[in-house]
Amino acid sequence: MAAPYAEHFLDLKRQIAETYPDFEARATQAWGDIINELDKMVATVSTQGSDYIPQVKFSELSSLSLEKVEEIRRIGTVVIKDVVDDAEARSWQDSLKEFVKVNPDIRGFPAGDMQFFELYWTKPQVQARSHPNLLAASAWLNKLYRDNGNGSLDGVDLSTPLTYADRFRIRHPGVQWDAHPPHIDGGAIERWEDTAFRTCFDDILTGQWRKHDPYALSGRLNARSSLYRRPNQATVFRTFQGWLAMSETEPHQGTLKVFPNVVLSNAYIILRPFFRPLVPIDSKDILDVKNWAYDISYADFPGILPRDGGFTGPRPTPETHPHLMLEKTMTSVPKVMPGDAVFWHCDVVHSVELEHTGKEDSAVMYIPAMPTTPMNKAYVEKQKESFLQGVSPPDFPKSPQKFAGNGEPVDFLSPIGLHAMGLPISV
Repeated sequence: MAAPYAEHFLDLKRQIAETYPDFEARATQAWGDIINELDKMVATVSTQGSDYIPQVKFSELSSLSLEKVEEIRRIGTVVIKDVVDDAEARSWQDSLKEFVKVNPDIRGFPAGDMQFFELYWTKPQVQARSHPNLLAASAWLNKLYRDNGNGSLDGVDLSTPLTYADRFRIRHPGVQWDAHPPHIDGGAIERWEDTAFRTCFDDILTGQWRKHDPYALSGRLNARSSLYRRPNQATVFRTFQGWLAMSETEPHQGTLKVFPNVVLSNAYIILRPFFRPLVPIDSKDILDVKNWAYDISYADFPGILPRDGGFTGPRPTPETHPHLMLEKTMTSVPKVMPGDAVFWHCDVVHSVELEHTGKEDSAVMYIPAMPTTPMNKAYVEKQKESFLQGVSPPDFPKSPQKFAGNGEPVDFLSPIGLHAMGLPISV
């Protein structure tokens, strides 16, 4: 870790070790148990591939069996089919391509062949976010979370979604894409450093990792996921990250990959900073639990990297988090059609495929699920002003967003969509 933060991070590890009773003994026992469970999971996931990821129809959401709902909770990822009409979704892609052509001053990457666009207020984006089906799906996902009785739920409404404006990508076939390796959004070192955020992982830190509930609301509502105010670091509580497909995309065509067990990945990643390997990382015996020891004398939080005055991550790799077996467990989501949506829990390790071997652009709009909470409502108020003023939303690098073809309040597709953006429904 960079020198300015080394002592701070050492102090943080010591503080955590002192906060939880019998921390070394409990963490060590849990660490071995987690590694054994990961080994079992690898065998299951690697044989099933994309079929392991749940798929449901939008029209079925209200009638899914309890078993299916629990499967979605456990895996942390779901493909929701037919959220939007195919033709409408494709028309949005066509409109976005035209938008890019007529506005030469937009920002994005890679340079010279932009495919990921720093745009937030185009008409298709405004329409998609306000589509009643997208908002209904968001509300359903929000309600997968539950009150665990450890905090006040004043001002919380899981049934009323809010809008978090994000960007879109139109990825071309044949282009290598290394911009999104395995990572987790929504808080880097904050997962350990912020005391409210850390309570989300109390069961892991007390050694009772099997009791960990990633869907417990307590802790999430007041978690500060951006202590260092780094650009592109979300400050809100998104229950699920998500995107809406505007094209037909299947595995190996530049789609999303996920680690499909949110409890196991949380448990391993949260405890990883307190253990170090006793053999070289490239040793054939690196996965043997006997070759790992409890150690809080080193400053690193593996996978947490300094960036832009703050930190990014967690970014697990085969070297820093070998037991996740990322080369075998990172699973591509199944084939999607235009109008299908993919959502993944805010703690899920995810990436974008390096290769796009298809023949069609892989196009998605990023649209997460976000419930009504006091913190989220305060953000939406600031975000609304950004929309009306034609600038980027608060969590993103400042940039002008006044372009020909931007969406206006009259372009919203539903009253609930206006409400989700903090706009008067009478507009």
